[in-house]
Amino acid sequence: MSARGTLRRHRFIGTAVSLSATVALAATLSACSGDEPPKKAYTVPTSLCGITVDPALVKAVLPGGDSLTSATVKPNGGTVRCNLSVDGKEALSLAQTWWTEGQTTATVSQGYADTDNGTLSDDLRFVHTGKAGVGKTVPSCKVSRQPEQDLYTAVQTRDTGIDDPDAIEKLLIAYTKAVEKSAACR
Repeated sequence: MSARGTLRRHRFIGTAVSLSATVALAATLSACSGDEPPKKAYTVPTSLCGITVDPALVKAVLPGGDSLTSATVKPNGGTVRCNLSVDGKEALSLAQTWWTEGQTTATVSQGYADTDNGTLSDDLRFVHTGKAGVGKTVPSCKVSRQPEQDLYTAVQTRDTGIDDPDAIEKLLIAYTKAVEKSAACR
C-alpha cells in the first residue's frame, strides 16, 4: 500500500473518530440540558401551616429539588402566609387574608403579583393565571375578630418557572375549601 493510501485512510478514520466524539458529547450535553424536568425528591406534608391540602396538588406547582421546608409568616393582623421553599429558595406562598367586606375577587386579585389578566370563575369566587390565583371563601366564613371583612386565599409561585393554569386552579380551589373548613372560619 502506498503512503498516499495510508494517509487517506488515516484522515478518514481520524474524521470518523472526531465525528463520533462530537455526537457523543452532544448527546451527553443534551441529557444534561434539562430536557427532563428536575426530580421532585422531597415529600409534601398533608398539612401546610395548619391547613390540610392534597400533597399532589401542591407538588404539581413546585419546582424540582431535594428538600422542602415551610414557614408561617404573619405580616399583619389580617394575613397568614405559608411560605414553601425548595432547596432553600422560596417557591410557593399560600395565604389567608381578610379584606373589607363587599370587595370582589377581581378587585382583591389586583393586590397580588402575576394575577393580571387571570381567568375568572363562573361563580366569580376565583381568579387565576398559571403562576398565581386568589379565591374568596364562602359568605358563611365570618369571625368576630374580623368584623365586616371577608376572608380570601391566595396562591403564588415565586420565580420558579412554573406556569400551569390548571394546576394553580386546582390548588387554589382545594386550598380555599380547606381554609373554609379550618379554624380560620370559626
